Formats: sequence, structure tokens, C-alpha cells
Amino acid sequence: MSLTVEIPRSLLEALRKRGFDPSSIVVDALFKMLNLDPAEEVEAHVELAEKFLEEGRRLIDEDPIQASEKLYKAAEEAVKTVAIMLNFHTILERVKARDRWTLSDLDEAAKQASKSIGKEFYVGWDRAYYLHVAGFHEAKLSSEAVKERLLDIDNMVRVLEKLLKKFRQSGESL
Repeated sequence: MSLTVEIPRSLLEALRKRGFDPSSIVVDALFKMLNLDPAEEVEAHVELAEKFLEEGRRLIDEDPIQASEKLYKAAEEAVKTVAIMLNFHTILERVKARDRWTLSDLDEAAKQASKSIGKEFYVGWDRAYYLHVAGFHEAKLSSEAVKERLLDIDNMVRVLEKLLKKFRQSGESL
């Protein structure tokens, strides 16, 4: 389920001027306000990752710029989810202290995750970041170039689903 929220143009411009993604700010604020337990937060991040992945996949042929950003957002949500599931305490404490994720937090979490779940996870993150920069910000990638990276981001989201299933079956708490 999703909801469209009206944000005044002046706030949107201020957020973008400072390099913030409005949807991430809203979602992060909701996480903080609701004080969800890790399992609930993981469920929300997985849902977002799947949503962004499907939107990105759908947009590749018609709008590779937006597809690049949606696929990056799917990877970003995958990294956040794995950091919570594998309890990367130091990273999560930094995020909590500043109320947001930074690129270095995401990169560190992806590297750390790759040690536990395989180097392909970091490769996917790296390719997603390339989509974010070259595909979205610089608008230099064709639909074909975006398609070439889709499988790596798709694999990141599939890893999440497998990890989540494993946690549910084991009865472990997050």
C-alpha cells in the first residue's frame, strides 16, 4: 500500500538543495516517530525494496533516468534491511544519532554484509550506486545500460527475502 503526500514546493526545494531525498526523509521520520521494533522495520524496508525494484523494472524502457533512481532506492532499502537483520550495531547507532543514513553508512553496511552473505551483495550495491550517479544525476545511461545492472539489484532484493524467510523459520528475533 502506498500513499501520496503533498509537500509544499518550498520544502521540497529546500530538501533537494541540501541533497536529501524527500521520500527517504518522510519514511525515516515515520520510523523514528513510530519507534518500530526491528522486525516491523525490516518488513517495511523489504516492502519498499520490492516496490522500488518493480517500479524501476517497469520504467527502464520508457524512462531510464527514473528507472536508475528507483533501482538505486531498491538497493538502498536492501542495504538498510540487511544492516538491521544482521544487527550492524555501530552503523545503526550512528544512523540513529543523526536521524538519517549517509552514503558512507550504506557503503560500510553493504561491505560488511558481503562478508556474511556473499560478495555479490556489495557488487549489487556498487552497480546501484553507479545507476544513482551516472543514470540519475548525470542522466548518461541508456535503457540498455540500466538493464545490464538490473539483475544485480534484483539479486540484492532476493537475498533479503531469503534472509527474512530464514529468520522467520528459525524463530530468532531481530
